[in-house]
Amino acid sequence: MKITLSILKADVGSIGGHTKPSQHMMDSVQADADAAVQSGLLIDAFVGHTGDDICIVASHTRGENDTDVHQFAWSAFLKATAIASDYGLYGAGQDLLVDAPSGNIRGAGPAVAEIEFDHDPVKTNPMRPAESFMVLAADKCGPGAYNLPMFLGFADPMYCAGLMLPRIGEGFTFNIIDMDNTGGDSLISLNAPEDYYKITVLLRDNERFAVESIVSRYSGQVAAAISATRMHNIAGTYTGKDDPVALVRNQGIFPAPEELISPYAKAHFIGGDARGSHVMPLMPVPINTAVTGMYCLPLVSCVGFSLNKDGKFADSFADFFDNPAWDYVRNLAQEKGISMRSQGWSGAAMLPYGELEYSGFRTSIGNLVERFAYRNGKESSAIPEKAGAADD
Repeated sequence: MKITLSILKADVGSIGGHTKPSQHMMDSVQADADAAVQSGLLIDAFVGHTGDDICIVASHTRGENDTDVHQFAWSAFLKATAIASDYGLYGAGQDLLVDAPSGNIRGAGPAVAEIEFDHDPVKTNPMRPAESFMVLAADKCGPGAYNLPMFLGFADPMYCAGLMLPRIGEGFTFNIIDMDNTGGDSLISLNAPEDYYKITVLLRDNERFAVESIVSRYSGQVAAAISATRMHNIAGTYTGKDDPVALVRNQGIFPAPEELISPYAKAHFIGGDARGSHVMPLMPVPINTAVTGMYCLPLVSCVGFSLNKDGKFADSFADFFDNPAWDYVRNLAQEKGISMRSQGWSGAAMLPYGELEYSGFRTSIGNLVERFAYRNGKESSAIPEKAGAADD
């Protein structure tokens, strides 16, 4: 049978600022997910949150971009928005950027990642005798947050020793999207290991290029799907960071979980943090973690699932970052974050103007740029003898 895994995530309101959704909101989305399972729309569903983003993980047989599945999620997010509004929560409906999309909700604000595949989990299946996968959900960061760890997990044997073995060693195709192209999905496919350096040339720019999917060159099966959309490209202005999700299949013909999560021990620097304006480390956290620490550190959670022959999830899940081993990394992230934020607004501590121009910073700098004047023979008379008031 063909199974589709879908992740749909949105920030639709949170308590006391950008912290976490209320329990009433979570209960509402869970009730809608349960109803969707009972009606037969979904086979199974899981609801959790990372920071202030509510994440729905679902299995079904309706394929990618299915209108009914996407409309279920949109409706659930709208109901949670209404609850947030009733209780005066911050940012109610923040990620719902268009009016009632009639079809799938890609490009409407919520983060979406989906994979459809043949599902036949029997011991004699040489490709996938068992189906296991991971869901990564990030908050307070841009869509390129997964660029480095995905590259290291699928292309670098220093992190994925499985690349030295047959099958996995045939490498992976990286489908990379140019998020600055607003005319449509602009993609390039590059193969690892042959295009190793070319892939890094693109992925170094987390704000423009992002991994959209990764495909096994041995089997042709999709190994990973990542939401790679820019909120400001949809809304035309800053409404919040893009907070991407990633769906990653593991084991067997794909890297193992430990090979895929080990790069997060770097707590690597990405764009995000308060007002989406800073360069800060990504901190791995357990699922259902609120944003209540100092600054507004970008967060990422990672939850593992197994799928039975009927497409139902196992009776429990694995929370990969809910382990004492990751306490060290969280402390490292805090130290790196404090060091970077101690630099304040200067240089690399903040994102470049190209990213900030979608916020109020555009107005702040624009008013000053208009006051610049030439000298050295070019309209030198325009230079004032002394500075005027700030609002002159």
